[in-house]
Amino acid sequence: MPAISSSAARVSRRVFLRGAASAAALAASSRVSAKAVARVAADVDSDEILYMSASKLADLLRARQLSALEVVDAYIARQLAIDDRLNAVVMNCYERARAKARALDQRAARGDFAGALHGVPMTIKDSFDTEGVISTGGTYGRQQYVPPRDATVVRRLRAQGAILLGKTNTPEFTVGGVGAINTTSNMLYGSTHNPYDLTRTVSGSSGGAGANVAAGGAAFDVGSDIGGSLRLPAHVNGVAGLKTTAGRVPRTGHIVDYGGVLDSWQQIGPLARRVKDLALIAPLISGPDFRDAACVPIAWADPDGVDLAALKVVFWPENGLSKVDADTQRLIRQAAAWLGEVAADVRQDCPTADLAVLHEMRGKLSMGDGWAWYQRLAQKWGTHHLSGTMDESIRAIKPLRSSEFVEAWEQSDAAKSRLLGWFAQYDVLLCPVAGEPATPIDWDPSVPGDYRGMLSDVGVFNSTGWPVVVVRCGASADGRLPIGIQVVAPPWREDVALAVARYIEGRSGGWTRPPL
Repeated sequence: MPAISSSAARVSRRVFLRGAASAAALAASSRVSAKAVARVAADVDSDEILYMSASKLADLLRARQLSALEVVDAYIARQLAIDDRLNAVVMNCYERARAKARALDQRAARGDFAGALHGVPMTIKDSFDTEGVISTGGTYGRQQYVPPRDATVVRRLRAQGAILLGKTNTPEFTVGGVGAINTTSNMLYGSTHNPYDLTRTVSGSSGGAGANVAAGGAAFDVGSDIGGSLRLPAHVNGVAGLKTTAGRVPRTGHIVDYGGVLDSWQQIGPLARRVKDLALIAPLISGPDFRDAACVPIAWADPDGVDLAALKVVFWPENGLSKVDADTQRLIRQAAAWLGEVAADVRQDCPTADLAVLHEMRGKLSMGDGWAWYQRLAQKWGTHHLSGTMDESIRAIKPLRSSEFVEAWEQSDAAKSRLLGWFAQYDVLLCPVAGEPATPIDWDPSVPGDYRGMLSDVGVFNSTGWPVVVVRCGASADGRLPIGIQVVAPPWREDVALAVARYIEGRSGGWTRPPL
């Protein structure tokens, strides 16, 4: 692994990550053209309140060039203007947000700031508890549930001065959708629509979060990911998302929280329009809360300290298990080519056999108890009728015998170990999030060429627990639909994934404003 370095010899490489103006130092490198330097050195951001990065917004609020109330009012107006079409924000707390903004402005006038996110508006996925604000998790049993306390991640963000505007849509318990509807949807709030094409999916289960952030409805959101639930919405909505290393962020207060055989699969992280916002927000929500027993106190490393020139990069345009369309494969190869201009080594490789084993074992383990865990959740919250076809699906599942379940568990662990050994020869991996851009909400699974349901490129990284950043790398051939790629790093090396994703964002342009 590349060491975190502060040596003068490596400062010029970090210019790529900071978007600094010192292009001359980079141009001196025989491996980087002046044109590439000019493109990468420009820090992609906006001057509009609704579309600038959360990082820039925080800086302007701290400099008192903007007031928290001014910013909150702008985001509220945007949500009101778009949400009748998106249906992304399902519960708001606007008056409380305005009151919080006024209080923060009074503090700022005294030179007293709440924290790194002082005055920055956020929304939060409805699967997280928010004190004083209805938090349904998309299920009927919680339709009027007002939590007495915040989830750990929400509490930590509020302590840093972030202002909650509302909750974003999620399928029931983040897992159960509505039959034949291919988007974030539930029977309480209905379906969320993609801001780039309202007939298209936002994926799930953090679909409301991804759509709202993409459309300028909040500076950032926080999602959860047990099988692609944060990364897929980042991909189809063209935003940046970070699935942190398993054990990095507490799940306390999330509707599917910690504990159980599948405990390590659930990972939490931010969604934002710019990669640098992920690097700002994720450390703020990380670290043990002494409730989630899987959390460990691993220090964060600074992405600005990553030496791109030392990295060994591996990529696969497809993994041999899932179909991937030509546009997505093209962008994976393009990202690899961009890294080839600066990294020590870039090569194509894929451990297909072990991915296949882990993918198969995930399927067995996730359904091994006949989804009794899902039924217990429903009973816990008083939901007597599950969304869509979940009752029917659960009845059709044949539970494994205990010996079969334990064998699947052992095979999964063995495959994880082999994959970790394979990854030891590289520093970062580029691969698809999904086989294609956003697909129609109302779809026919019998249509040839349909790639939905083939999630072998996302679920395996929940099983391994490795950190993954999704960044928009380009668009479909017609330019309409965004396409994200996964930037995967070894455990605890979010700094490497963030550094590489930031570089790719600088080359591709990253998030672009939707037509909504």
